Amino acid sequence: MQCEYTIERAESLKERFLLPESLKLFKKAFRGYSEIGDYTGMFYCLRSSGDIYRMVGDADFAAKSYADAINLAKKHGDFTGMADARVGLGLSLRAQGSWKRALQCIRESKKIYKRRNDLEGLAFTLWAEAGALRIKGDVREALKKFKTSHRIFTSLKDKAGIGFCLCGLGGASRVAGRYRDSLMYYTAAKGLFARIKDIFGTAYSHCGIGNAHRMSENYRSALEHFRKATRLYRKIGDRVSFSYTLWSLGTTYKMMGNHKKACDCFIEAMGLFRKTKDPRGIIYCLLGLGELEILEGRMVKAKRRLGRALQEASRNEFAIERCHAKTLLSFLYGKADVRCYNRLGLKLRFQGLPFNIP
Repeated sequence: MQCEYTIERAESLKERFLLPESLKLFKKAFRGYSEIGDYTGMFYCLRSSGDIYRMVGDADFAAKSYADAINLAKKHGDFTGMADARVGLGLSLRAQGSWKRALQCIRESKKIYKRRNDLEGLAFTLWAEAGALRIKGDVREALKKFKTSHRIFTSLKDKAGIGFCLCGLGGASRVAGRYRDSLMYYTAAKGLFARIKDIFGTAYSHCGIGNAHRMSENYRSALEHFRKATRLYRKIGDRVSFSYTLWSLGTTYKMMGNHKKACDCFIEAMGLFRKTKDPRGIIYCLLGLGELEILEGRMVKAKRRLGRALQEASRNEFAIERCHAKTLLSFLYGKADVRCYNRLGLKLRFQGLPFNIP
């Protein structure tokens, strides 16, 4: 009973996004369940701890918690538990840019959910798979998976699932160059998250709306939404999402000609991306700083920084980020080569500097 009460308190704190306090209680409950050999309680605490570590950007600890949960579930022959924890592991790998390993974990879980006709699990894995495909650079396939996941969550009347699919569709649409669609999806998500009082979802949708406005050159509106997202992310301690909001702020300031503020945002975001071990985020900051150096006439430094961005994007097989780096470098050497966007099926046009990277 004591362990159950501890978990109830941990869940309550998690719902209010008091994550460090929640994590302490999950660990305490895990110790209690371990003493009495309660598998269900132990597994729940491990998976929940993984979720919290992932939310605050501690990817290594998240991966360890999920791996421990997978091993525990395997030992007890719990295939559904293995699938649940493996999706979490996939999401933590995805956050570190390891999209190939993430897809492997997520697709293994998807097979189990399909065999067991678990629609909720299937919808969740489709959403997770779509996000990994977007990181890979396969935006067309990502959009398909998000739409399929959205249909299943809608049939289940899962409002949170619907909201996160809308955000996924908004992000993928923006990268594809469909900015009106992006704004439509994120605005719908914001309304839904406001109704169910989901703080993280509300922050996520504000950031997405800000980026949609940024791509339509409505920079003042973009800044307003980024500031709202920033306040909420700081409140819940989500370093991962906050890092990308900082990059978005930096890019908006860059487009407005405020190089000092842009540089400050990129440098702060870079520090956070290094802490959360996100190579993709680091690449975006390298691109932003490199472009600022071009705009300020520091060509040698720009070539070095953009060259590093291209090298890292190629090493991690990030197709879209590699394309951004190649485009900026080709512009630096005389003429912008944008053919890679066409090959990826993206409706992006490079009109010169500053480059409004989606």
